Amino acid sequence: MSLSAVILAGGKSSRMGEDKALMPFVNSTTMTEYQYLRLKKLFKQVFLSAKEDKFAFEADIILDNYPESSPMVAIASILEELNDDFFLISVDMPLLSLEAIEKLISVYNSARGYDCYLLKSPNGLEPTAAIYSKQVAEKVKLLLAQDIHKLHYLIERINVKSVAWEIIEDFTNINDKESYKYAKSQIYVK
Repeated sequence: MSLSAVILAGGKSSRMGEDKALMPFVNSTTMTEYQYLRLKKLFKQVFLSAKEDKFAFEADIILDNYPESSPMVAIASILEELNDDFFLISVDMPLLSLEAIEKLISVYNSARGYDCYLLKSPNGLEPTAAIYSKQVAEKVKLLLAQDIHKLHYLIERINVKSVAWEIIEDFTNINDKESYKYAKSQIYVK
């Protein structure tokens, strides 16, 4: 696998009240480590994207190159570091199955030429479960120069290939204590 994976782990976690990237999850000391270990099964290289090195396990980290904090800033910094296509996943989406990621990779490998390949849940496009092409670098920088940080603005302005994945639970986003408790309970169901 030539694609690298990058785990977005630099968010503010304001609704959680503590840094969710550092919260324990299942058999791992942190949610970040949980995501890292499972993605290592699919990707040769897995990076962490954050504002600082706050992790208690060995991993390659891509630090944000901009003072603001957003997924757009992370993507800009990742592209500056890697200068290559990459799979991006948010740390707070630990239920996304490896099968869904494999399906996305398969489409990426068979339908080249798009700026972004992203999973589409029953609720819509998932820009933090996507493969971004290095071709988006200039558009990302342009949006940041306009102080636009929402990924949906980027998605609307690039050539996107969406890949449907109907299992809604896979897209559970951990934003508060209730969703954290739910996600932990679901791991044992799978």
